[in-house]
Amino acid sequence: MLTVSPPYSATAIAIVPLSTRTLSFPPFNCRPRRSSSLRLSASSSSSPMIEKETMEAERPHTFLREADENSFHSSNSVRLRFERMIREAQDTVCSAIQALDGAANFKEHVWSRPGGGGGISRVLQDGAVWEKAGVNVSVVYGVMPPEAYRAAKPSDNGDVKPGPVPFFAAGISSVLHPKNPFAPTLHFNYRYFETDSPKDAPGSPRQWWFGGGTDLTPAYIFEEDVKHFHSVQKSACDKFNSDFYPKFKKWCDDYFYIKHRGERRGLGGIFFDDLNTYDQEMLLSFATECANSVIPAYIPIMERRKDMPFTESHKSWQQLRRGRYVEFNLVYDRGTTFGLKTGGRIESILVSLPLTARWEYDHQPEEGSEEWKLLDACINPKEWI
Repeated sequence: MLTVSPPYSATAIAIVPLSTRTLSFPPFNCRPRRSSSLRLSASSSSSPMIEKETMEAERPHTFLREADENSFHSSNSVRLRFERMIREAQDTVCSAIQALDGAANFKEHVWSRPGGGGGISRVLQDGAVWEKAGVNVSVVYGVMPPEAYRAAKPSDNGDVKPGPVPFFAAGISSVLHPKNPFAPTLHFNYRYFETDSPKDAPGSPRQWWFGGGTDLTPAYIFEEDVKHFHSVQKSACDKFNSDFYPKFKKWCDDYFYIKHRGERRGLGGIFFDDLNTYDQEMLLSFATECANSVIPAYIPIMERRKDMPFTESHKSWQQLRRGRYVEFNLVYDRGTTFGLKTGGRIESILVSLPLTARWEYDHQPEEGSEEWKLLDACINPKEWI
């Protein structure tokens, strides 16, 4: 969900197989070492695309360009501090997920780009608790074609003149799909964008904005879980502005709306985008607080639900709700659109999709059933706290 999904290179990507590693999380400032034998190749394209990437053997201390690292090295660098925040959040979330799962480990791919930037993709699959858990970070420089810029920032309403737009984007994006149908799926992403002047509009000002959110998608409603989740989101928001939670809760309900179904993807949370009307320092601190709230909002729920007994009927309903998740992500999600329009690596863009899902013709849950209650809450959003 850029969501900054790591936008890789152009289409027709061929991947050289990578070795699988069990994760340990060394310090953030580990020294980089490039592996020239691990590479991706891409065909050329007439549209502006993000440059092809090189797979790395180790994580670098930063993905910022050398020139930016030198000029932005002071404590005032939003780029540097945001990158540090998302990488620390990735380590924290992955450690908590892997510890609770107890059976599977995250696989990691580290990549960089010749023109600057890179990312770290981590996926845990077929675990004891999670069917699929992806936690990605990316810090990328590139040039967006106009249609990708409109996907990233549709509030401009197409006013941008035709022509490529240089950009910087950094973000963390995660979707966690548990096996147990009584345990909820969680999505979160937090991102920071900057754009330079379009090449045909010299002198126009650089723009910046923050975006992101955290939302819960259960197949069954446990009110104590949903209230706990929303309470943590509200607490994070209230530390900065008492208007944030009601505003961003409604924004979340409106954004994760599957128009062709007339229902929401899940039971919401918070969501915001194109946010630059507040102080930049405050928004950086707010995004950090939100990212740090993911574990306390989600892990207590998973501890309660991961081992609950369930039937094949419960599992089938979970699979149907997963189908709704897929429909939203492929049809409406801005991050998916941005990744595809900039020639992103498909494995990273679609890491949010579950391993399994189900589409059953004209399925209607029995009125009054637990399945019906979930669907009703997705059609008619509720105030949980």
